[in-house]
Amino acid sequence: MKDAVRVVADLMCLAARTAPKAAGRDFIVTSVVEGDALSRLAQAMVEHGKESGKRNFDRDGANVAASDACVLIGLKGAQVTGLNCGACGNDTCAGLARLHEGTEFAGPFCAWRLMDLGIAMGSAVKTASIHNVDNRIMYRVGVAARRMGLIDADVAVGIPLSATGKSIYFDRG
Repeated sequence: MKDAVRVVADLMCLAARTAPKAAGRDFIVTSVVEGDALSRLAQAMVEHGKESGKRNFDRDGANVAASDACVLIGLKGAQVTGLNCGACGNDTCAGLARLHEGTEFAGPFCAWRLMDLGIAMGSAVKTASIHNVDNRIMYRVGVAARRMGLIDADVAVGIPLSATGKSIYFDRG
């Protein structure tokens, strides 16, 4: 099963890459984590939860530990679209401050680039669903993956993958 899950993970990265992007500019990055790196990622999630005092990093870390693989999707070096739409809270794109490192991610971002990330995530999980691989989008995975250097991204999410008789990502304690 793990080989099949890896194929689907690669197809998910392909789906994220080819998903539509605002103004036709692509700032999406992807990575697949499996094996020992997946176990280390799960442990890093638990540790980050303890260090930060944030809830559910342990719960999601347990999900990652029980997974076959994890797809990471993020944005790297995303530039503004130049639409001057104000969705970021500034009147013009020129008012959007340069990226600075926050507590878990870098920011701020053009709202349209975050939509690009959302569309890429949706395309990826659709691909997993088509192939009957259980999955769940998790922001906490992205936090730990960035800290570990598993993905070179300013903001990232993780999508752990599992192929069992019942989804491990729902009906959680």
